[in-house]
Amino acid sequence: MKSDYYFKFEVLKLYQKAIEFGEQINSQTENFPSHETYKLSSQFSRAADSIALNIAEGSAITDANFVGHLKMAWDSCYECVAASTKTRLRNYITFKVDEQNRRHITEISKMISALIKHLKNKPQFNMKTHLSLLINCSL
Repeated sequence: MKSDYYFKFEVLKLYQKAIEFGEQINSQTENFPSHETYKLSSQFSRAADSIALNIAEGSAITDANFVGHLKMAWDSCYECVAASTKTRLRNYITFKVDEQNRRHITEISKMISALIKHLKNKPQFNMKTHLSLLINCSL
């Protein structure tokens, strides 16, 4: 069901993939043994959810701050790699599922890196230049 309310970040394919990944990890961790509830299960779910949450939070502020949040999302991707590996080593997921997790993490982290690069190379708004253009255009 589509919401009547719209937020800019929701159209980002990166955000959509991060949301999907977080939900996949949540489904996987539901099958973990109960003794992992406050350990690996919680850590993996929080790291996966953190990717989308940082994208959403960072999108509402300046590009420079958004880059900082994207870097935190990128760090969470790498945390998910370690969590997926530990999950496989403890036989909670298969090698195939671990590989699927890694594929998603790789795709998301590449998208994050590309967005960071784009934001860093984006021309910055310069008030002095902007005023100069306005003054010259009105002459």
